[in-house]
Amino acid sequence: MPSVEIIAIGTELLLGEIQDSNTRYLAKALRNINVDLFRSTIIGDNPARISDLIKEALSRADIIITSGGLGPTVDDPTRLAVAQAVDVELVFITQLWDQIIERFKRYGRAPTENNRRQAYIPQNAVAIENPVGTAPAFIVEIGGKCIISLPGVPHELEYLLENRVIPYLVDKYSLIGVIKVKVLHTAGLGESIVDEQVADLERLSNPTVGLLAHPGQTDIRITAKAESEKEAEDMITPIRATIMERLGITVFGEDTETLESTIPPLLNNRQLKIYESGLSDYLAKKLINSVLMNIPLIHQPASASEIFDAQIKESAHLPEQIFLGMLFSLKSEWPSVHIIVVENNRAYFLDRTYGGPGQNAPSWAFFTALDFLRRTLITNAPQKDKDPK
Repeated sequence: MPSVEIIAIGTELLLGEIQDSNTRYLAKALRNINVDLFRSTIIGDNPARISDLIKEALSRADIIITSGGLGPTVDDPTRLAVAQAVDVELVFITQLWDQIIERFKRYGRAPTENNRRQAYIPQNAVAIENPVGTAPAFIVEIGGKCIISLPGVPHELEYLLENRVIPYLVDKYSLIGVIKVKVLHTAGLGESIVDEQVADLERLSNPTVGLLAHPGQTDIRITAKAESEKEAEDMITPIRATIMERLGITVFGEDTETLESTIPPLLNNRQLKIYESGLSDYLAKKLINSVLMNIPLIHQPASASEIFDAQIKESAHLPEQIFLGMLFSLKSEWPSVHIIVVENNRAYFLDRTYGGPGQNAPSWAFFTALDFLRRTLITNAPQKDKDPK
């Protein structure tokens, strides 16, 4: 199994002017063809530094993929940096220049003289025509290793990766197999507690198990390397089952599922109204933009007692409805959330204190409230009538 390093090139990335989405796309695509990614780096537009980084990466990895720095301007240094890294000159490729001219004709424009820079690639490199942009890509082979330089424009990089680079890598390294990932989402337990529950699984080598924490949520990632999709799935299944057995209701979904999406199936004919105070309608606004957008909402009573009184009063007349009340306080040193769920005149309470970064407090409160509602709905689900037979 070959290994790869990704180098994202651009001073604008280092300055935070734009986000590096290319590395994420590359990482996912490469794992699908069973290529190991151990390191990715962001570096500015400095040819000497880029050249040194490429040399360093070649000492560790079989495949180096760069993104960005292939434009026509002076501060597009990738071509020169790669040539310096492998100690060759840049050479002008007439065929590439003809392709660039043709591309500009399609846009109804003529290339400027500085566009000629894009027709230069390192000597002996394999040119990759770019039919969706003006920046040709290229591959430099050095022994059994290779350097692949792709444009930084995301849709160009994605097209060239899928249509040129992936087939090249599969053929060059006789790649078989996949790297499959399953992500389980948990709520209601902190990362350290989840870690205690699955610590032994985190020591496995294949599949591997890792954690990723979010405000109010901890994800458990299971990654399997195998020769086929089915074999990878078979490796993941028992690990997933073990985690589900240990964490139970704490796991609310997997992969692309969200906490919001778990609520409607649990409601069935049980309707829901929501009261909230102290979050400037944060809970309501989040739900309006989610799959719960058709649920009636009532906002901002003055206090937790008013939330409770209103729900008890309403529920006496509407026993089929569920009421979620949340009071969020930012006045104390540590923000806290007080949650009440009422159904059929029965009330369920939760009080939680938040000690994380202040900017994450609203999303944490929203997540905590929704998870408490989910657990209450599951625990107190109506029992179906048994068949008299």
